[in-house]
Amino acid sequence: MALDAGDVEAPLAEVDVPVADGLAPLRPTRVTLDETVHVGAALRAARESLGLDVEDVALATRVRGIYLSALEDFNLDALPARPFAIGYVRAYALALGLDPDSVVARFRREAPTADQALRAPGGVGAGPKQWGWLVPPAVLIAVAFVGWNAVRHLSGATVKPAVAIARSAGSSRVDAGPTQLGAPLPPPVEADAPAIYHTPGLEAATGSDVPPPETSLGSPFVAVGKVFGAPGPTSGPAAGVVLQAKKPTSFIVRAGANTVLFARELAAGEAWRAPATGGLTIDVGSPSAVEIYVGGAARGVLISPQTALAKLPIKSGAAQ
Repeated sequence: MALDAGDVEAPLAEVDVPVADGLAPLRPTRVTLDETVHVGAALRAARESLGLDVEDVALATRVRGIYLSALEDFNLDALPARPFAIGYVRAYALALGLDPDSVVARFRREAPTADQALRAPGGVGAGPKQWGWLVPPAVLIAVAFVGWNAVRHLSGATVKPAVAIARSAGSSRVDAGPTQLGAPLPPPVEADAPAIYHTPGLEAATGSDVPPPETSLGSPFVAVGKVFGAPGPTSGPAAGVVLQAKKPTSFIVRAGANTVLFARELAAGEAWRAPATGGLTIDVGSPSAVEIYVGGAARGVLISPQTALAKLPIKSGAAQ
């Protein structure tokens, strides 16, 4: 159903009104518009030549009959905002079997002035006037409040005593005297430094609570924790591809889209050795925490959370 906007602000684009083609059997002949009258009167004459009432067109166009009658009378002030009115003209033309573009173009020529000012919905415009009488009393109250505060501070009046603050965590003594506004606050109670955080389970998994040392390109692989995945050497040319976690991170190996071959939260120092299977994808939580070793030598870290194993920097002859 067409949106009845009333006096609401017009949208930027024209409004298309859906038309149910239920009037097709009622159009036995092709109608034309009279050029000697305005487009509204011409639409009325075309409708009457087909033996249709306003309500018949309203049912087909889903436009209220009062708007169709206003359009026929060319009473533009009774129509909603201009984009809606143009949509009504287009729907009316389609219902009568006319060319909608030519009818809309004629309407634009005969009613060229678009809505300039924003029009509020009915009843909204009365709001500011209805409550306008409250503005002067509100201004007087605000001025009186500001003046009272200025006189109060200039007279040297003190503020009420502030909430007493304990000087230390183990003392129940509080300040008894009043606190002036702007007076410095007592220093905060010193707190003990928190204990050093130890990663749960890291020491049991790696034998140490210290992550593996930082590596550089070409550094040899050092087995700090467990090595999962395919069995085999982790050093030398036959080592193939080994991925080692420098920091705790999630580590998932997939074959295809739905098959998970390995999934584990790798602790610092734990590693995974790639099998000779192709088409594997590596998903990690923190790419920079996973070091790549090829043939037992460091080749840098992962750069993406998801990496195809075949795209890792593997030299010719290394296991894949």
